[in-house]
Amino acid sequence: MKSSDRLFIQATIQLAEGGRFTCAPNPTVGCIITRNGQVIGRGYHQFAGQGHAEVNAIANAGGDVAGATVYVSLEPCSFFGQTPACAQTLIDAGVARVVIGTLDPNPRVAGKGIAMLEAANIKVALLDLAEARACIAGFAQRITNNRPLVRLKTASSIDGAIALANGESQWITGPSARADVQYWRARSDAVITGVGTVIADNPALNVRDEKYAHCCQPLRVVLDSAARTPLSSKLMCDGHPTLLVHNDTVEVSVEDSESVGRLFPKGGPNNLLALLDELGNRGCNEVLVEAGPGVVGSFLQANLWDEWICYLAPKALGHNVRQLADFNIEKLADSIDAKVVDQARIGDDVRLTLRPLNK
Repeated sequence: MKSSDRLFIQATIQLAEGGRFTCAPNPTVGCIITRNGQVIGRGYHQFAGQGHAEVNAIANAGGDVAGATVYVSLEPCSFFGQTPACAQTLIDAGVARVVIGTLDPNPRVAGKGIAMLEAANIKVALLDLAEARACIAGFAQRITNNRPLVRLKTASSIDGAIALANGESQWITGPSARADVQYWRARSDAVITGVGTVIADNPALNVRDEKYAHCCQPLRVVLDSAARTPLSSKLMCDGHPTLLVHNDTVEVSVEDSESVGRLFPKGGPNNLLALLDELGNRGCNEVLVEAGPGVVGSFLQANLWDEWICYLAPKALGHNVRQLADFNIEKLADSIDAKVVDQARIGDDVRLTLRPLNK
């Protein structure tokens, strides 16, 4: 491995973020091509069904990349899908060396791209960087476990309240924190909430920030066992995609618009595994849970969460409040433990990024 390899791969990971909001269900991938130490081409995967990062980087280089070194954040694919196999594209282009950030977790690739390159006498270096794996965490979760990466989002006072007992909650956190949430929605393929939140707050749960105007709106998923979602709610009327999840015994007689779908899994919305399996089948890599204490508590207790974005406002609201998670434990040893992997000041508030302690 050359000393510059890590730096170039880290640059491809940053480049890959250009497709973060648009390339699902495919993974985010970045590519840089150099010749004699000089960058001659850059590219990233922008949209599913269109050119992959390697193809876009070759085009950016003017097509002539013979003898060049290719840096790519994810192993080049080895099969012809909606686009040709990138490993074969690199072979046909006559590149001399390929440096890879991490293996593709897709069983259809998983080392086969490297094998193709090496069989064509192209030198290959696999760095297997943690940041390269993190770049495709949602895709890896879906492709290996058929469920998306689940990210919880909560906003509370410093003593853990999301609202007063009478339901008043606007606003506990400040405008900067609320604006920050737009990023997490924009990168999510679905946003999960409960019918109680819909009835109490009538949220849109969409992406409204103009800097994410190019993003697809996430699928809004409402856990609604008895089909109580008001037909006049924003989620039902704004034309953006919504999926209502009911008990399998519920009968619905209304005629929905094309943007509204209904799901009746065995066990109803309490069957979170069935729901996540359905979202995986729909190509969701990442989902965001923005919900009340019951739904948040359900995901926590079921150990069906991978990350928790926790906004804390520097204010205390006392005991006459609604707590952010509703579940019961009998002893301290049964606590749901997490580790802080990032912390940031967002306006007057603090954002903690948590992950399960044992994952």
